Amino acid sequence: RDNNLEYTTNQIIVSNGAKHSIANLLQALINKGDEVIIPAPYWVTYIELVKLNEGVNVIIPTTVDSDFKITPAQLEAAITPKTRAFLFSSPSNPTGSVYTKAELKAFADIFAKHPNIIVISDEIYEHIVYGIKHESIAQFPDIKERVVVVNGVSKAFAMTGYRIGYIAAPLWLAKAANKLQGQYTSGPCSVSQIASVTALNAPLDTVQAMVTQFEKRRNLVLSMLAEIPGVKTSKPDGAFYVFPDISSFFGKSDGTVTINNADDMGLFILSNAFTGVVSGEAFGAPECIRISYAASEADLTKSLTRIKDALATLK
Repeated sequence: RDNNLEYTTNQIIVSNGAKHSIANLLQALINKGDEVIIPAPYWVTYIELVKLNEGVNVIIPTTVDSDFKITPAQLEAAITPKTRAFLFSSPSNPTGSVYTKAELKAFADIFAKHPNIIVISDEIYEHIVYGIKHESIAQFPDIKERVVVVNGVSKAFAMTGYRIGYIAAPLWLAKAANKLQGQYTSGPCSVSQIASVTALNAPLDTVQAMVTQFEKRRNLVLSMLAEIPGVKTSKPDGAFYVFPDISSFFGKSDGTVTINNADDMGLFILSNAFTGVVSGEAFGAPECIRISYAASEADLTKSLTRIKDALATLK
């Protein structure tokens, strides 16, 4: 409905969360030695699911300077005869970066030349974007039959505990995922399914009201991080995370603790600013930390003030 994409009902498979959806897909697709291209930073589950299926992760690195986005040239260089899938998210967790229609079209043009590659597009944050329109790579006719859209109700509808994810996929791949799921879990909870139907059919007014609040919080976090020397940020266009580069602090110490990596920084902030952040190591970006702004403005202000004071002690 929201992306003007048409699928038959037997192309839609509902699972126990979007992670379950992706697990089904990779188990159906990946044989030992098959390569899966994944831009970094990535959601932590992606690479582990590839490993579980004896596939090979081919990671394309990005930086804060590129807004954590890959280029068409990087994508083309990563493709080999063993490439079976391309797995990415837009909007992204952990960076909040969002690919534009033009950027996705450039990727689609490349995939059109490689008919063996399945594109897995994780779009679970599609409704949480700021001042722009979400674009799906499935909109391009040349590759639509090789694109799988992954979505769910956890983010936009704040229904994480209901555990509902779903895919829209080529029929052959939807049938394969359905066959696998039938042996593992069968269908997800019927109560959760009914609740999700209500959410998906409802107007998006309440979602937009939530997004408006998230945008205010994003701007607050960015403005406060900008006051901390040595912290480098990009401006996320979606999701509810900021992913600052804190590598300028590596090698510095408060006289007791030396910061050697993002893991050290996460523990330092927890111990000295009493705030939980997530190391970028697990996301494939060891120079960064993830900060969620899914919290009140008061709590964000308090936490970022503490972080600023704590980082000022590192020399």
